[in-house]
Amino acid sequence: MAGNFWQSSHHQQWILDKQELRRDRQFDLNILSEEEYQKVFNFFASIIQVLGEQLKLRQQVIATATVYFKRFYARNSLKCIDPLLLAPTCVFLASKVEEFGVISNSRLITTCQTVIKNKFSYAYGQQEFPYRTNHILECEFYLLENLDCCLIVYQPYRPLLLFVQDIGQDDQLLTYAWRIVNDSLRTDVSLLYPPYQIAIGALQIACVMLGKDNLKPWFAELNVDMDKIQEIVRAIINLYEMWKSYDEKKEIQGLLSKMPKPKPAPQR
Repeated sequence: MAGNFWQSSHHQQWILDKQELRRDRQFDLNILSEEEYQKVFNFFASIIQVLGEQLKLRQQVIATATVYFKRFYARNSLKCIDPLLLAPTCVFLASKVEEFGVISNSRLITTCQTVIKNKFSYAYGQQEFPYRTNHILECEFYLLENLDCCLIVYQPYRPLLLFVQDIGQDDQLLTYAWRIVNDSLRTDVSLLYPPYQIAIGALQIACVMLGKDNLKPWFAELNVDMDKIQEIVRAIINLYEMWKSYDEKKEIQGLLSKMPKPKPAPQR
């Protein structure tokens, strides 16, 4: 593992350019609007989150799985691999990389079946989880190849803890900012910005929510590109704006049927 973020493959290969990202998504964006694309990714981020929670994984493992998922589709169309297969594959790989321990294949498949049936029936109706262990293992090879074996992901949680320590331990501020970092995984910021900048953006939003004007001098003293921080803040606020008017339970079936799909579907 690289000793620090700046020497890591995360910094050198996986901080992407916004224009390049849009160009690589062009096929999907010819079928889905930007907002629809975002909604589809929100949905699969929820599947990864719930799957991780059911498997009792740490948030760091869930966050890494979500970043793997986003990195794969940053370079590939949704029609390459069914996201419903890639989501548990990312969880499976992240649990090994983050040294959580290998999740047994049977437990992973059983948990997927339960989660889809009990938590996401509004999207899939009576359809069962269609994949088996061999599909996940095959998909894992494809995922590793596409990630170019760059598996170490630096998350904003550690810099966030250090910043809050520097401010003067404030548990309420940390709780709010931590949740905002979790929400940021549903935007593109993890693909576009270093984790310490995402942590600062989350802190800024948390300060506004909590009315903490007294921290303005602390932000003013930071030696960071504040334009980038504002871009991160805007991306997260846009997500919150979208959530206000978005009823996933009503819309997601239509979006999933419109989404580009791989062919052929797996045999049961």
